[in-house]
Amino acid sequence: MAISAMFLSTTNAFTTIAPSKIAFGVTRTSTVSKTTTTTNSPFTPLSMSDAEYTTSEDCNIRNIAVIAHVDHGKTTLVDALIRQSAVFRDTQQADEAGERVMDSEDQERERGITILAKNLAVMRNGVKINIMDTPGHADFGGEVERVLNMADGVLLVVDSVEGPKPQTRFVLEKALRRGMKALVVVNKIDRPAARPDYVVDKVFDLFVELDASDEQTDFSVVYASGINGVAGLEPDALGDDMGPLFDTVMTAIDPPKIDSVESDALQAMVANIDYDAFKGKMGVARITNGSVKNGQAVALCHPVNKKKVGRITNLFTFDNLGQKEVEKAAAGEIIMFSGFPDIEIGDTLVTNENGGANAAEPMEPIAVEQPTVRMTLGVNKSPLAGREGKFLTSRMIRDRLYKETDRNVALNVEETESADRYMVSGRGQLHLTVLIETMRREGFELEVGPPSVIYKENEETGDVEEPWESVEVRVPEEYVGGVVDLMNQRKGELQDMGIEEGAEGMSVVKYLVPTRGMLGLRSNLLTATRGTAIIDSVFDSYRLKIKGEIQGRDKGSLLAFADGTCTSFGLEGAQDRGKLFISPGEDVYKGMIVGIHQRPGDLEVNICKAKALTNMRSANKGITVGLTSAIENSLDTCVEYIAADELLEVTPTKFRMAKNPEMQTKRKKK
Repeated sequence: MAISAMFLSTTNAFTTIAPSKIAFGVTRTSTVSKTTTTTNSPFTPLSMSDAEYTTSEDCNIRNIAVIAHVDHGKTTLVDALIRQSAVFRDTQQADEAGERVMDSEDQERERGITILAKNLAVMRNGVKINIMDTPGHADFGGEVERVLNMADGVLLVVDSVEGPKPQTRFVLEKALRRGMKALVVVNKIDRPAARPDYVVDKVFDLFVELDASDEQTDFSVVYASGINGVAGLEPDALGDDMGPLFDTVMTAIDPPKIDSVESDALQAMVANIDYDAFKGKMGVARITNGSVKNGQAVALCHPVNKKKVGRITNLFTFDNLGQKEVEKAAAGEIIMFSGFPDIEIGDTLVTNENGGANAAEPMEPIAVEQPTVRMTLGVNKSPLAGREGKFLTSRMIRDRLYKETDRNVALNVEETESADRYMVSGRGQLHLTVLIETMRREGFELEVGPPSVIYKENEETGDVEEPWESVEVRVPEEYVGGVVDLMNQRKGELQDMGIEEGAEGMSVVKYLVPTRGMLGLRSNLLTATRGTAIIDSVFDSYRLKIKGEIQGRDKGSLLAFADGTCTSFGLEGAQDRGKLFISPGEDVYKGMIVGIHQRPGDLEVNICKAKALTNMRSANKGITVGLTSAIENSLDTCVEYIAADELLEVTPTKFRMAKNPEMQTKRKKK
């Protein structure tokens, strides 16, 4: 049975198919024309303005968040639901949307991961299902925490071969703490090595370990193949479409719990801030109680902040991949509204009719775990600065960073002693590099410092503690020794090691490693295992700080001896000293890192020298040695490479690493 959404005729369709983001990206509110229905359709669209209900049983809404470990097929599964929900008017529009409709951002498609949580809504048998696709990577856990605030249940997607992974545990724990029920989806059931019974047993064990209630542990299971768009209640009896999954959602996920739909009882916590060029700032919130109308007098309240009053100027609900404007929305719905220039995440929308005399109390703000890694971002001061970027000044950088904190609740920005440098803290290295890459593509030039961990003092003992991560590495057996050596060098503590069940020749190594030991470790692990290692890590806890330094890279850098343009003749001599990052014709400056030294310690090389010409020989005589190809560095590899006394210069087209001139000056004074 095909799953139907708000049916669109061939003449009445969306003007955009970009998913709505519940994240730190900018969305455009799509204009949706009135939908049409046919009398022979098995599904009848139902708008919230027509659905008058007084109890949770009458609420024709399900709010579900899709959570999973990275690369377990979560987004592909959601895409299959979209394609079978009549969201696209025809095959041509579906083809134009591409294979991964939900991962619409450039970085998401390039990295192959979900970065921004996204929202969509489809209809099934008169019930509106709000589906929230969340990131699977631990560094974007703040997105998951915020989205769970708007959900009533979760779809826990687990790979049919790998089973639960570190991030599976992380996101499931958040959901269980909120008392949510979970519907387990064993995805990729079409894989030849699929072991559904083993995976379901492991999921059950995970529920028990996380102290789930009896009701939560009695979870429903659906087997699916997101890439093929099929699902079923038994692994060997899949249906022709995703119908069994939608049917199970109706029975396994409870409708929203509603105390009242009266206007005075309005409570809706802002979980995200969006921006529209015409409507200004817009808040995204889930109505917990009460109802709201377009034009209604309302207020934004916070337990510690000043009350802000105003009126709803535009009111939207989510509809398929976009939004539609409505006159009224009631409890259980997820809305987007405008009317306040200073909306903040964590504010509670309440009524302000009669001066707010009968208004409800503000809700408890969203609790987000604190950052563990920080970096400095500032004005690019290199000799080659200002050649490419459009945004160069400290004011522009500051405004952009603080604008990011409006939407990205897991990000912190602080002033530093320097007027042109800011301290940016996040959940992990990837969390921060995604922000830097976004700014780079917007036209910013930045000077980026090396990542460092955030220490904190234990209030009871007074000891200094540092963050630790739980790391799981899947690797062929012959490379296990190299992985163990690297982990031990980084002060890791072995937790478990053995052969992976169901995967011939693969071993699993589990460690607890200090976060500062993980900085720069991924590249070394991939090198030591010839690119075969699969590394998963998630924040574990704060533990007593390890004394002493943790070994970083064991080789020094090749530094440019002087300013100039590098030549083939200069690079020929330098390549004997190590591996180079640059090619002939590139501009360099003194102290710029141009390669990796083959020994510990840094070495200055003159790569700008030209070959001396005389009347006794020609310019090309005697050339017998060729140049080896330069190593191409990405933003992530550069951030992993730089040491404490080095900086990264980021421009719209180039990444340049260099020694920090301030630290070099201090050393000379000493």
